[in-house]
Parts: sequence; structure tokens; C-alpha cells
Amino acid sequence: MPRTPLSREFFQRPVLEVAPDLLGRTLLRTTDEGTLEVRLTEVEAYEGANDPGSHAYRGKTRRNEVMFGPAGHIYVYFTYGMWHCMNVVCGDEGKAGAVLLRAGEIVRGAELARKRRPAARHDRELAQGPARLATALDVDLALNGADACAPESPLELLAGEPPPKDSVRNGPRTGVGGEGAWHPYRYWIEGDRTVSRYRAHGT
Repeated sequence: MPRTPLSREFFQRPVLEVAPDLLGRTLLRTTDEGTLEVRLTEVEAYEGANDPGSHAYRGKTRRNEVMFGPAGHIYVYFTYGMWHCMNVVCGDEGKAGAVLLRAGEIVRGAELARKRRPAARHDRELAQGPARLATALDVDLALNGADACAPESPLELLAGEPPPKDSVRNGPRTGVGGEGAWHPYRYWIEGDRTVSRYRAHGT
């Protein structure tokens, strides 16, 4: 299959349009040890100033400044003192929005992912959840701000093969509480075994 990167324009759309359209796309991670490819199966959208669940709800900070654009860049954050999670920035520059990459199927480089995720009992668990995905791909704060649309980027997003529209589902985001809890901004491919289990806030 030809290697077709997603364009900057793909990400310069409202985050709620981009999020479901990322399902089935390929995340390509290039490292010194080798290359990994992930077929994305689960994502979550965060709308910035309009979204109490977003890191950018209260405005720009040193931590979240990548979320304000330009689109197509990777926003990485550190959470719970031990895990990294990655997002891709969407929408107009200056207006925060990002899609959390929650889960996927490792389609190339599984041997590297197994080394980084020795606790995984099955390959379907290698990237099943945002922290597991980042760990399997060796993503940390050094990649915060990486341009996923740039040639030779260590993280690229490729066209992949989007699933049939009738297989895409959405519902409340995982682990989000407060005013943002009800937002049905989590999208996944129905029946895919790599999708993480839904977890309500506080559980």
C-alpha cells in the first residue's frame, strides 16, 4: 500500500469532525530501534474553551500551549506521575482542540511493542488504552510538539483504511467527570478487540 500522509488541511477542521475520521488511520512511529505502525481504533475529542474536560478549558498554559496550534502537531502530556498520553491538534490556530489517541492495533513492529509492554498478555493489549499506546510506541515529552504532517517526522499519521461508517460508535469519554462527563466525544470501531474498556469517572 502506498504511504500517503494525511495533509495539514485534514486536521484544520473542527475537532468533532476530525476525531471519528481518524479511526482506521495509520500512526507511524520511527525510532532508532525500528518502525512501528498502529491502526487507530479508538479516540476522544477535546474542544478546548468549550469543553470542561479539556486541558485548555481555562486557557493557554506552558503545559497545553501545543493544543493552540498549528494543526497536525502532537500534544503529549504526563499524567499520574508515570504515564504519557498523546493527542493530535485540530482546528484553527489559536483556538485549542485536540484528539486523544486512545487505542489501536499494532500492525507492524509488534516485537518492539512487546519489549516495551511486557505486562501485555495478548497482542491486542499492546496499545489498548492511551498510556499503553504511548508506552508501546516509546512516546514521551520529547515528542511534544512534533509535526505529524512533516516528512521524516518521528510520528506521522497516514491515510490508512477508514472503517465502514456504520461500524463507528460514539459515547461518553473514559474517566472524565464534572461538567464534561456527558459529552459523547469518544469514538471507536465496534467489535474491534483492541478498543479499551469504558471506565466512568472515579471507577
